[in-house]
Amino acid sequence: MDWQWVEYPEGNVLMGLSSGLVGIKIMENSLREAAIAHAPFFITAPGETDILFHGIAWFVVLAVFALGAFYLTLHALPEKLAHHANHTQIQLIGVLTLLALFTHNGVFWVAALVLAVVRFPDFISPIQAIADSLKTIARNKGEFGDSTRHEPVTEASVTPDMTQQENPKDV
Repeated sequence: MDWQWVEYPEGNVLMGLSSGLVGIKIMENSLREAAIAHAPFFITAPGETDILFHGIAWFVVLAVFALGAFYLTLHALPEKLAHHANHTQIQLIGVLTLLALFTHNGVFWVAALVLAVVRFPDFISPIQAIADSLKTIARNKGEFGDSTRHEPVTEASVTPDMTQQENPKDV
């Protein structure tokens, strides 16, 4: 029996019985041609440029740079917050962010963020103002001399006990 082509909407089918390799070779060629015709766009012919590979490679390179920029921007966030708020402990916040960056320890970054966001009350200024007021009151009463004037230390004012060390192990 001879080979016959039967056409279907799905594709051509080779029908018939024959002995030998000629019929099998014809069938393989027709299947290869059908497969090439229905191949997706990302399968390239031999010797052509693989566009999907180049597209994915550029995407990965740009994504790595974008993620690196985002990571470094996120690490600099506490320092930027402290700089814009004119924070008094900006150096400590900067050191904590650098420690977090180099050690990959998130505790330092969280501590820097808390220091940058939370405004701690200023305890030194009121205490300094109280000390200055007490000094002014004492000076007005004559009980307190000016602390900026000091008498120079002379050899006559130094007693022999002052020149000797109490315990040599203390040094």
